Amino acid sequence: MYYSFFEIFSIGVGPSSSHTVGPMRAAKRYVENLKANEVFGKVSRVETTLYGSLALTGEGHGTVKAVIYGLMALEAEAIDPEKPYVVAVQRDKILHLAQEKAIAFDLDRDVIFDKQTFLPEHSNGMTFRAFDKDGRLLLEETYFSVGGGTVARKDEIKRRIEREPYNVPYNFDTCAELIALCDRHNLSIAELVTANETALFGREKVLAQIEKIDRVMQASLERGMRTEGILPGGLNLPRKAPEIAKRLQEKFLNNDYDPLMIIDWLNLWGFAVAEENASGGQIVTAPTMGSAGIIPAVMRYFERIACKKSENSVEEGTIKFLLTASAICSLYRTNASISGAEVGCQGEVGVACSMAAAGLAAAMGGTNKQNCHGA
Repeated sequence: MYYSFFEIFSIGVGPSSSHTVGPMRAAKRYVENLKANEVFGKVSRVETTLYGSLALTGEGHGTVKAVIYGLMALEAEAIDPEKPYVVAVQRDKILHLAQEKAIAFDLDRDVIFDKQTFLPEHSNGMTFRAFDKDGRLLLEETYFSVGGGTVARKDEIKRRIEREPYNVPYNFDTCAELIALCDRHNLSIAELVTANETALFGREKVLAQIEKIDRVMQASLERGMRTEGILPGGLNLPRKAPEIAKRLQEKFLNNDYDPLMIIDWLNLWGFAVAEENASGGQIVTAPTMGSAGIIPAVMRYFERIACKKSENSVEEGTIKFLLTASAICSLYRTNASISGAEVGCQGEVGVACSMAAAGLAAAMGGTNKQNCHGA
């Protein structure tokens, strides 16, 4: 089944697509439904219950922060990572619902961690309830964060998992089907994905989204290399990327040649994005937050170094890289999973490595079979 580029690569805040991005989107959608049900004006208090995996790891994975962002109807692309939204809510015990209505909000009372209950539909469950000034329930909805930042309401989760295929020119379930379609229609994998995305969103919007995804990836990499300090989470871990960057730059300036130095740079770029993610920065799911450093690092390698040996320009290669990687991820989402809750963190990272290998092969001018062998 075909998964869209737009749902594979999306912009969010770290550190977890399932435990941060998903809850943020669910909370924002719940607030929108308060308005749709014409009860928003009556809301005096909002309560959130986190279940199972969300409750067990919610503190370390920023789930509370994400819920507050969502209830404030903040967009991931518009969030300033340095602005203390949560600190202000905790200090003032006031939350600006949808940035329109101030309500009393006590983190200790209004965010409940139910660590014993695992809802049968999925381990990442959460329930939102809104009450009027007399304590009457206005609206209750339960959502699930099912991986990669995707959310489904309780009445939708079965349909979400077993959804109808998109109405696109080229649907595929396996790599063999993907290559056969490309051969039959004389297309590269990137061209096939472009045709599908154009059918869904229009070519102009697709190209703009690719440019935006690349820009946010590279911005997160740059922030990670220059930002020093201690990572949040209570373990007092210092950021490593700025110090590694300084050492590598000194070696470069001193002409201290090492044929394997590029591996050090790749590790640095991956570290930089991963540490931005750990600090709750603005990141691209690639395909998840937990694996977000791999594809930007390999793309930086192509854009700065490998492109000199490619038949493609940097811009053309970047487009082919991301579109080809998207197709590979679609295969994993169809036949396996990208969710750390289902396949573990190594599953997320393995998918990202596979996507990056295929993307780099495509950017370097590889054939469809070479790209898939890379994956």
